[in-house]
Amino acid sequence: MGFLSCFELWICYNAGMETKNLQDIYKWAWIVLIILAVFLGVRTLASLKDLQNTSPSYNTITVTGEGEVNALPDLATFSFTVSADANSVSTAQEEVTKKMDAVLLAVKSLGVEEKDIKTTDYSVYPRYSYTQMPCTQFSCPPGRQNLEGYTASHNVTVKVRKTDDAGKILAAAGEKGVTNLSGISFTIDDPEKLRSEARALAIKNAREKAGVLTNDLGVRLVRVVSYSDSFDGGVIPYYREALGMGGDSAVMPAKAPTLPTGENKVKVVVNVTYEIR
Repeated sequence: MGFLSCFELWICYNAGMETKNLQDIYKWAWIVLIILAVFLGVRTLASLKDLQNTSPSYNTITVTGEGEVNALPDLATFSFTVSADANSVSTAQEEVTKKMDAVLLAVKSLGVEEKDIKTTDYSVYPRYSYTQMPCTQFSCPPGRQNLEGYTASHNVTVKVRKTDDAGKILAAAGEKGVTNLSGISFTIDDPEKLRSEARALAIKNAREKAGVLTNDLGVRLVRVVSYSDSFDGGVIPYYREALGMGGDSAVMPAKAPTLPTGENKVKVVVNVTYEIR
């Protein structure tokens, strides 16, 4: 091989090496560019998200409005208990069922519907007596517990939708021998309707206050920025004291009691923030 041939081979080898080096440089350059593009894309998305979460800057005023609605109760609720004592569980249950059937028949005859009568408790438990054993000179033996029988108890809650009839229904239940009549309450059957009315009045009150304030400040309302409301106490039931406790017909007199229903109140407070210009 001559001198020129060797020289030509050397040139070709160097040219091949330079081409390979350029390809490697291009490859790494592309990798760096891709990584840089991904990094910049992530940073851009994060910046856009922060920008979205940033609250816009504008002038606002916040006013409070109150609305109050009064209404006569349209629902009376009371509870009663029927109980019976017997020597066996089955007999006690039979007796309490007879008594309860008589009470429910009287209540339903005065217009109370089946859907407004609900059992809230039913139980049967043993009754014991305690005998103290005589003491000796040295000690007192423990007393003795004696099984006397069983007591069955059935508790029911009743809704009366004609509040004027509540007294008559209580009297009818008492005449049938209920063991206990708990306190009666007078409420609103649909309190959400009253809340809606009170809320509308509260919003109107807030808008009127905002109008006065903007006139004093020489600005105008643009839009509502935020709103919240709360109920001050809600519907407050009117309670009567416990109507009686005892047994048989001694619980209540035959004459229907007079039950003033009072008045229920719903109050709503709203907070409204307006943008102003």
